[in-house]
Amino acid sequence: MNTGTFTPEEDLQRRSDARRMLTRLIIFAIVMFFAGLTSAYVVSMSGNYWVKFELPDAFTISTVAILLGSVTAQLALWSAGRGKMGVVPVLLAATLVLGGVFAWFQFKGWGDLVKRGNFVVGRVLDNTGTYGKDWTLSRGGETLVLENGNFYAPSDGPRARPLNADLDEQRNTAGSYFYVLTASHLAHMFFGLAALVVMLGMALMGRYTQQDHVGLWSGVIYWHFLGGLWVYLLLFLRTVH
Repeated sequence: MNTGTFTPEEDLQRRSDARRMLTRLIIFAIVMFFAGLTSAYVVSMSGNYWVKFELPDAFTISTVAILLGSVTAQLALWSAGRGKMGVVPVLLAATLVLGGVFAWFQFKGWGDLVKRGNFVVGRVLDNTGTYGKDWTLSRGGETLVLENGNFYAPSDGPRARPLNADLDEQRNTAGSYFYVLTASHLAHMFFGLAALVVMLGMALMGRYTQQDHVGLWSGVIYWHFLGGLWVYLLLFLRTVH
């Protein structure tokens, strides 16, 4: 069946429905991907040693940026729906800038973690800073005690069995998972930024109308999803971690 059998309104509705369904499928696939990663993270925590470290303030700033970007993106969508097409490019440009700010502070946060000794692939004892404040070590859910440069199990009252020799061989799995989770999100963010560039170009060329702006809808929904996904990851890392 060809589109000639449909009215222009029916053809527009069919294309819009197809775009909306595709957007939902993409989001569902990403949700399943991150559900697998966070599940693996939780399972790994039940292993031998686990590093808990404070997150740099840069990640809080990036969170504010992506949420503000979600606001400007939604305003762009509302404006298109009301026929105020002139402000759509401005709002999309603001969203693009805020997305760039988010990405910048993600790299800033990673840099701060590296300075503290949290590497993509590193050892648990690479961490620097004040133990008990900037970072801690746990085994089996119990936080290790640091005394005179040696780590002990909390049940080791006499402090007879220092664990440093064992710890020296342990990898910082927590740090590796942190980078994998946040870098995976940023990779999807780059697709969102690319989509914003396309949407901004379409808006500047007048390709969106009050009746036909499903492409804008898809991009904005994806951006909202990225913001919600980041908030989920940040809360997950601050609480479960």
